[in-house]
Amino acid sequence: MTPIARRTFLGAVAVAPISHVAFAVDALPDARFVGFAETVNDFEIQSGKLALTKSSNENVRAYATSAITAYTGFAESLSRNRSEAGVSMAPDAEVRALADEAMARLNSLQGAEFDTAYVDAQLRVQTAVIAQYGAYSQNGKSGPLSRYAQEALPRQEPFLDAAKKLVGSR
Repeated sequence: MTPIARRTFLGAVAVAPISHVAFAVDALPDARFVGFAETVNDFEIQSGKLALTKSSNENVRAYATSAITAYTGFAESLSRNRSEAGVSMAPDAEVRALADEAMARLNSLQGAEFDTAYVDAQLRVQTAVIAQYGAYSQNGKSGPLSRYAQEALPRQEPFLDAAKKLVGSR
């Protein structure tokens, strides 16, 4: 795993308390970008479904519902653009393990502890998404994947704003 990919995802899926530090990243290689995007899409959909079963906080549930819908669409669009680009995913066992670890942690929590961990994870993931999609949309090598990043980025930015508001409302 490249140090950039590792730093991006390590910061993204950790569910420990967060600090609001922005970081710049370089665009991942095409296949790694696909792996990153697919992992994020899967995490957002699965953690959103979990939030709908575990959270009674209306704001968390609304965010989760919106994230499930949006990231299902992002996954479908990524699949189409990946096929057009002829790029296969470069799965990264470590990144997938981090996402799985975050899901296991969320699965183990209830009530307010779950909500806090979920919101913190969302802020971390959305910060990483905006950084990586921004970098890839500017410097990615694959035209179809760059187009995907350019189209997805403005639709993902509201999730970062919403995650920040959720953190502020706790």
